[in-house]
Amino acid sequence: MIDRRTLLLASMAAFLPTGASAAAAASPKTFDYGPAKLDIYAPDGASGLPVVFFVHGGAWEFGKRSQVGAKPAFLLANGFCFVSIDYRMLPEADVATQAADVENAYAYVRANIAKHGGDPKRIVGMGHSAGCHLIALTGMRGGLPGVAGLLLDDTRAYDLAALEKNGGMVRAYARVFSDPSQWAALSPASYVDGRKHPPTFIAYSGAPGRGEESKAFAERLRATGTEVTLFDGSAYTHMSINRDFGRDGDALTAAAVTFLKSTVG
Repeated sequence: MIDRRTLLLASMAAFLPTGASAAAAASPKTFDYGPAKLDIYAPDGASGLPVVFFVHGGAWEFGKRSQVGAKPAFLLANGFCFVSIDYRMLPEADVATQAADVENAYAYVRANIAKHGGDPKRIVGMGHSAGCHLIALTGMRGGLPGVAGLLLDDTRAYDLAALEKNGGMVRAYARVFSDPSQWAALSPASYVDGRKHPPTFIAYSGAPGRGEESKAFAERLRATGTEVTLFDGSAYTHMSINRDFGRDGDALTAAAVTFLKSTVG
């Protein structure tokens, strides 16, 4: 397991300085993929770069694709394209529909990213909070065909039946997943058994239950032979583990870049 203290002192020498990162943060180009819109960030003249495909959080009820913090600038400066998507929110769309939106957005990106300098064979799916759940769900069930890896940032919604058993089906989880008959279909863990999955990076914050649920999901994945990196972000809050990504000295960023470069080169 990778902990924050170790990574805080490691890997940062490989990062470009803040000035270079900021210079690389071009304004995004916005596209309509059907149900909603997405933003593509790419350096001018790029060709064949790996891609990070990001799904924002917001308890499945709010949030928007522009809430990306330092991610685009940092990733562009380090040789990636970056995509951030909107998807329809509750109550307009249920979680199953949101997952379908993510899959539709991914299909659009895979079909079109080469025109913007990205490599459709080297896309890593990333999400935070509700977006983490949606990336895990779609990635595990095969809804992101050809995805090179998954970067999962802090959710408890890996196994909804286990969440209920452990007393975690409260607040947003209880509102969003109010129908137990849907729990299996909406649980990423339901799709793990029996086959190997893309390399997966799992980060968890110090928010209640995040460590336990993340470790259990990691072990379930490892049992299939899937390559799993587990990041102990217990020194972070649920918000800061997303907000700090791409900032100078951030430990999660160091660990994630190591994972990304080992996964997509």
